Amino acid sequence: MSRTITARARERAADGGTNRWVVLVVLCVSLLLVALDATILHVAVPSLTEDLRPSSTALLWIVDAYPLICASLLILFGTLGDRVGRRRVLLLGYALFGVASAIAALATEPGVLIAARALLGVGGAMIMPATLSILRTVFPDRRERATAIGIWTAVAAVGAATGPVLGGFLVEHYWWGSVFLINIPLMALILPLGRRLLPESRGDSDGPWDVLGALMAAAGVLGCVLGVKRAGAGEPLLALPTAGPLLVGAALLVLFVRRQKRRPHPLIDMRLFSRAAFTTSVGCIVIGMLALVGLELIAVQYLQLVLGLSPLETGLRLLPLTFAAMAAGATGSYTLRRIGPRRMVGWGFVLTAAAVLLLTFMGQHDRPLLLTVGFVLLGFGLQTTLFSAYESMLSEAPQRSAGGAAAIGETSYQLGAGMGIALLGSVMNAAYAPGLASVPGVPAEASSAASNSLGEAYKVADQLGGTAGTALHQAARHAFVDGLHITLCVSAVLLLVGALMARRLPRVMECPAEAEEPYEAYASPEVGELPAVDGAHAANPSDAPGKPAEPRVPATREAIEPAGSGRPAH
Repeated sequence: MSRTITARARERAADGGTNRWVVLVVLCVSLLLVALDATILHVAVPSLTEDLRPSSTALLWIVDAYPLICASLLILFGTLGDRVGRRRVLLLGYALFGVASAIAALATEPGVLIAARALLGVGGAMIMPATLSILRTVFPDRRERATAIGIWTAVAAVGAATGPVLGGFLVEHYWWGSVFLINIPLMALILPLGRRLLPESRGDSDGPWDVLGALMAAAGVLGCVLGVKRAGAGEPLLALPTAGPLLVGAALLVLFVRRQKRRPHPLIDMRLFSRAAFTTSVGCIVIGMLALVGLELIAVQYLQLVLGLSPLETGLRLLPLTFAAMAAGATGSYTLRRIGPRRMVGWGFVLTAAAVLLLTFMGQHDRPLLLTVGFVLLGFGLQTTLFSAYESMLSEAPQRSAGGAAAIGETSYQLGAGMGIALLGSVMNAAYAPGLASVPGVPAEASSAASNSLGEAYKVADQLGGTAGTALHQAARHAFVDGLHITLCVSAVLLLVGALMARRLPRVMECPAEAEEPYEAYASPEVGELPAVDGAHAANPSDAPGKPAEPRVPATREAIEPAGSGRPAH
């Protein structure tokens, strides 16, 4: 009986309403722009510095304002979308992102650019969780949703990896403001498309929205991310500028959790974390992003400063990672059905650890084939892990909490990225600095300055000149490569820890035999919008006035067994 109902629902989905795959294209383009902006500015920093002449502190805020503001507001806007409408929040995010891009492109003062980057962060925080929560609504069937999430995560990887390539091209041929200007025509196109094609949906809107709780979450995440970023920049962990934000942020998050547990209508249902699959998926996202961002940062330094490649050449060298991530996303749904979440996440981590250990064979000279193979394995392994972790996390959350669950996933993504820079950057600095302690002919002050970074070492070596400068230059290169090898080994250990964590995930991919009703069945013919949906009042055609109520059939669960498990599906 339940399978018959599911079949009828799918037939209705095919007959009318906006095609869900067209909706996915719109959501993916939205995510692509946000992911691009997270990395596209990095290669424009030298040109921007020469033009605007910002102080060192202002330059730090120009780079960090976007990820800091975006990470801190994800929970606020994710839960707000559950209350007032996810499509509404997403469209406002589009508009704000376009306006902020125009301000950033035309900025003539560092303060204006910082403000514009902060506004971009607000727009990004409105867009990111909304895309994932709308995806959760548009694809109620888990099999199709797995395919959609595979495409969604691949697009995120493509955006992050393509940012340096596109940014390098634009800076070489135009000016630094062009890295922001390209957002404007895309937003001008996607805003009316989104307004016409995207469905509206809401979660459980009972009770007032917890404004104080949302602000506590925003301030708590901001403090934690700021402290982690300061630690990653090399500041002492126990120093007040680092420890202060960390402690305050952690305290606010603890208070936020306690507040949510007491409230009858919380922003985030903390019972989600009592589910092993949900909590483990969030932890795997953090570890996966920790490895990816930390390794990408170090790889970029290696390619540019050790091998001497240009920013554009560096971006092109990272393209194999992007293509591998796209392949993993395209095949992720099939793989997940065949082997299940536990094996997929676990073996994804193991493959990534193997790729990292392979990259320890990098040395003073360019080895293109080794780098290509390493980046392909790295991209495929990490994308496989992130895809399965996101899919498991989102499938564990009920539709009414999709915005909050998406915000938790995206916040984990941002925290993992910040922690990767902090942790692996600290390991790299600790392994690099001792190699410059006693270089023959180099004064102690020069050695101390050179130990800050490889780029600083090159500047000091150029200032010294002669035999001492050459010796410092060579010692810095060797110390960096040695430090890189140690950092890669530490990263491999963390990835293997993630593989062990994955053992808490379900062995099989379970799908309800009676899928949730597709959104097209209830969409308005004019605009394709949904009425508000919550967990207590699921949409049901038999609930319409004047129609006799059909008996509700309890949903059964169909487990998709991994290949070779020896157990039949039930």
